[in-house]
Amino acid sequence: MTIRLAHICRHPIKAYGREMLASVRLSAGKGLPFDREWAIAHEAARLVPGWNPCMNFTRGAKAPALMAVTARLDEDARRVTLTHPTAGEITAAPDDPADQARLLAWADPLIPSSRARPAAVVRGGVAMTDSDFPSVSVLSLASLADLSGRMGMDLSIHRWRANLWLEGAEPWAEWDWIGQRFRVGKAVLEVVERITRCAATTVDPQTGVVDGNTLDALEASYGHKDFGIYAKVIEGGEIALGQEWKPA
Repeated sequence: MTIRLAHICRHPIKAYGREMLASVRLSAGKGLPFDREWAIAHEAARLVPGWNPCMNFTRGAKAPALMAVTARLDEDARRVTLTHPTAGEITAAPDDPADQARLLAWADPLIPSSRARPAAVVRGGVAMTDSDFPSVSVLSLASLADLSGRMGMDLSIHRWRANLWLEGAEPWAEWDWIGQRFRVGKAVLEVVERITRCAATTVDPQTGVVDGNTLDALEASYGHKDFGIYAKVIEGGEIALGQEWKPA
């Protein structure tokens, strides 16, 4: 059975939009380039230098409307364009203090009134992933199809905010990959652990409205709330759509 790379996704600002890529160059010991490069901390955040846990940031689990944001990054200019069905579009340089104020004002209406307000755009110098180590998230389209069938609905890949999506594997085969190394293109990745999911996955990424209890479905069907795996980049290199995922 041949397993191939079907989708590459990145999320330049944590929880604020996704974009699809045809190829990307991975580097050893780092996450996907420009994935979760920035994050928007709320007013109750307790930040430390470098990586910080997700509880410090505005995010889809607490603000479902954020799940409907799409993104487009101009890497050279370091400017991000965000689009939302009700908030409209904004283009901002997250490192520019003037643009940070504009970005926070654009984001504020998307956060429920009961939640802490967006307060600062931060960049820690490492990917602000939900893992406490630089990771690339890897998910299976076959496992998604299996869960979709059990729920009786077509679940979008964007509910899961993954980096790499694979096609051709058996459903849930990824659970057997923990501790193994795989090559895709010129890169080698080591699978580290499963990803435990949060309420963000219950939201329709087209509308930003909660419409499917993925967490209860995972628990009822499989006895856990895990979906996808975290991997570390061991050897860097270019990866591209259609390339084979195979043991290294």
